[in-house]
Amino acid sequence: MPSSPDPSPPGGGLRPEHPPVTQLRDLAAAVGATVGTVAPGATTSAAGIPVSVTGVDLRAQGVQPGDLFAALPGARAHGAEYAAEALERGAVAVLTDAAGCEHLAAVVTRPVPVLVHPDPRSVLGVVSAAIYGDPSQHMQVVGITGTSGKTTSAYLVEAGLAAAGRVTGLVGTIETRLAGRRVPSALTTPEAPQLHALFAAMREQGIDTVVMEVSSHALSLGRVAGVRFAVGAFTNLSQDHLDFHRDLDDYFGAKARLFAADSPVRARRAVVCIDDEWGVRMAGIARAAHPAEPEAVRTVATTGTADWTATAVRTEPSGSQVFTLAGPDGTARRVAVRLPGHYNVANAALAVAVCAAVGVDVDAAAAGIADVDVPGRVERVDRGQGFLAVVDYAHKPAALEAVIATLRGRAAGGRLAVVVGAGGDRDHGKRPLMGDVGARGADLLVVTDDNPRTEDPAVIRAALLAGARAVPEQQRGEIREIGDRAAAVEAAVRWARPGDIVLVAGKGHETGQEIHGVKHPFDDREVLAAAIDRFAGAGSEQYGGTE
Repeated sequence: MPSSPDPSPPGGGLRPEHPPVTQLRDLAAAVGATVGTVAPGATTSAAGIPVSVTGVDLRAQGVQPGDLFAALPGARAHGAEYAAEALERGAVAVLTDAAGCEHLAAVVTRPVPVLVHPDPRSVLGVVSAAIYGDPSQHMQVVGITGTSGKTTSAYLVEAGLAAAGRVTGLVGTIETRLAGRRVPSALTTPEAPQLHALFAAMREQGIDTVVMEVSSHALSLGRVAGVRFAVGAFTNLSQDHLDFHRDLDDYFGAKARLFAADSPVRARRAVVCIDDEWGVRMAGIARAAHPAEPEAVRTVATTGTADWTATAVRTEPSGSQVFTLAGPDGTARRVAVRLPGHYNVANAALAVAVCAAVGVDVDAAAAGIADVDVPGRVERVDRGQGFLAVVDYAHKPAALEAVIATLRGRAAGGRLAVVVGAGGDRDHGKRPLMGDVGARGADLLVVTDDNPRTEDPAVIRAALLAGARAVPEQQRGEIREIGDRAAAVEAAVRWARPGDIVLVAGKGHETGQEIHGVKHPFDDREVLAAAIDRFAGAGSEQYGGTE
């Protein structure tokens, strides 16, 4: 028997200790499915004895006794091919389609209860929510979507809510947190069975408000189906994930599912940053979904006027920022954020507006936001060296451009080195754009490997280098190609002199580098620190501005 693939690593894999018991027939009624039985070599027949379900999983190896196994059709295989493993692990029934029933009849050795639906993936979220007692209905769930700023905004919102007295949970790219417990995250948004199980575990531990990042993949693939969002927030939109989406409009459309009137996961309230044209469009979609409730949609701006408007930004020598934030009621308050960069003013303003939408004390929330640091986001590595060393997650053109602009503003005459690559098996179109942005913004651009995954790393680097070298020579800095990422970081550190800045971009908080299906230990922060310890102060390389 083949071992089942792991298409959806769990976001912590947490489950409630005392799950409710749900009848298979009630799940069928909730989603319009048919209850039946598949016997060895036989097609679906009439339903047998009542079946009680206490969990759900779409990975055979993740099944626990009492689970419903979701056997979904896939691009390369049907999940029902792995049903024997799921049943051996204790699955009491299978959710699948007609084709899945045929697969089941070929592999089962005893009659198996089935929940049959023509599109089982489309109902998996609702089924998962029902099995775990619809936990998101009993908490306030905040969903944050957008291209950049989701993680930072989520951390800021979580801190603001906690400062205002809420018991919070966090679901995101870096980690999952509940009641002070930290769990690594494999996906920005877990698959529906893991997500609703996680919500149920959070509810069991007394959490009343959950902040989660919501990716376009999650919205497109139904990972958040069945979630009842109290507040949806939108940060911005720029090119990313065009390996998955047809174009930017399709990408935007996926994000809009959190706000659109006809979407089953539309949030009850919306907070939208309108600093870019996509935000203006998103605000219009959100308002159209709430024609009789104008107060259900709030806008945020740092470059114009909105319901929440940030002005008078002052940057401290440390890089922290203080700004004035005027709210819908006309009250203006000073808000501080430790993170540098104008985009983090937008993230902080959005976070305050979200906290207000949740209904907590705004001043308490703003105070809580002031002390937040976010792993891998403009994160400084200080080993006593005479230059600024920073690790950042920027892995798309707009994000890289923004962090370069932020650091340039702090250079005070010093030079800037940027170490960056691009991920394999992802949007190819952004690679030359990354090279262009890096070459224009850096005095030294070191093109290296990111997570090449299954691609040839040299091919990825070549695309970045093509974009970099297309920039006129007088408008770009020195360009180097060093495939080994640790060696690339070392080269930038050896190049740096007192007063310079070294930015290592692309991987941020990540602690591994994926090459040909193997994830090797690699943390930019540790590698950068080690390079500084070995080479800082060498300053032996002469900047020449050539290739």
